[in-house]
Amino acid sequence: MNPKCMQTRSLIVFMLLMPYGTSNADDRATTAYSGDAIFVAGEDGYDTYRIPALAVTNRGTVLAICEGRVNASSDAGDIDLVIKRSTDSGETWSDLNVIWSDERNTCGNPCTVVDRDTGTIWLLSTWNHGSDHERQIINQQSKDTRRVFVLASQDDGLTWSEPQQITDNVKLEDWTWYATGPGSGIQIQQGPHQGRLVIPCDHIEADSKRYYSHAIFSDDHGQTWQLGDSTPNHRVNECQVVEIAGGRLMLNMRNYDRSQKSRQIAFSDNGGETWKDQTFDTTLVDPICQAAIERFCFEKGESESVLLFSNPASTSSRTKMTLRASYDSGKTWTGQRVLFAAAAAYSDLAVLPNGTIACFHEAGQKNAYESIRFTKIKLSQLTASPEVSDDK
Repeated sequence: MNPKCMQTRSLIVFMLLMPYGTSNADDRATTAYSGDAIFVAGEDGYDTYRIPALAVTNRGTVLAICEGRVNASSDAGDIDLVIKRSTDSGETWSDLNVIWSDERNTCGNPCTVVDRDTGTIWLLSTWNHGSDHERQIINQQSKDTRRVFVLASQDDGLTWSEPQQITDNVKLEDWTWYATGPGSGIQIQQGPHQGRLVIPCDHIEADSKRYYSHAIFSDDHGQTWQLGDSTPNHRVNECQVVEIAGGRLMLNMRNYDRSQKSRQIAFSDNGGETWKDQTFDTTLVDPICQAAIERFCFEKGESESVLLFSNPASTSSRTKMTLRASYDSGKTWTGQRVLFAAAAAYSDLAVLPNGTIACFHEAGQKNAYESIRFTKIKLSQLTASPEVSDDK
């Protein structure tokens, strides 16, 4: 059995036997979770760093990828994809390296997936003309449009292939805005679509201007990519996907329907080709922001999965970066811990080779874009105590 999954089972039993809201002495002594600032605004030639994406390779190397914004924190303009690597689970980091820069244009929205069969790290991204803003692209008043690209690394993120455009394969003609992820995709481990690479995406329709989530996928280890259907309902966009059990997928989406100030979710039983049962997860309160979801682990044949979720747990502001755990495939979220109490926004999650959880998230004291931090925490530290409160 996978040692990490053995640890998970032991932790679940232990937490179920604990008095409500308690943890062991070592965990209770760990009161600060702010982590280390890996990317800091103003350093290494970039005004701002945004949009974190995290990957752990087959060799255990941690890849921290984000946008390096040259001139300002705007979503448009001169934006590069940059990376730092760690070969010791985030204790130390390499110097910053540039993955993709295209003069003064926008190379952004990183979304990674590691092919566990081949070891290749795939990086999906979007491009637009540096002078084009989102509203101009949506209104078809831009110089160009959003285009979709894929890059790959065969050497643990040291070098990357030239960006290959796949727009015609994954974007319909009547879509204007388009985004990959951001954050992470998955490789399906169970069921009939085992081995499939899945990248969560979103788009906006030209005429209706409605926005939806969808997924793209590859059944040939990233050589070609196909487009899946949109979610049944609109008013959702940035999303991440997680495998539950038996190859079933759950899509967790940024929600603009403020009848519920929480995340929306949908499910797929065919590997992300179509989505159904779209609804709100009212436990996962959200201020309209990106969020991350990750499976901790499961053993083949198990009926439930341990899931992790991170976002600014507020209904009104990008503050209070919170990590949650579900021990029943996302039906309930009973474990939780505030990682950063001040300003916080986008995040991504990964599980390190020793079973430690890593959260790579935007954070700052005055605004959420002062840095992107790398925080490590044990699953056992996500207690059932009511630490996270809804501030609506």
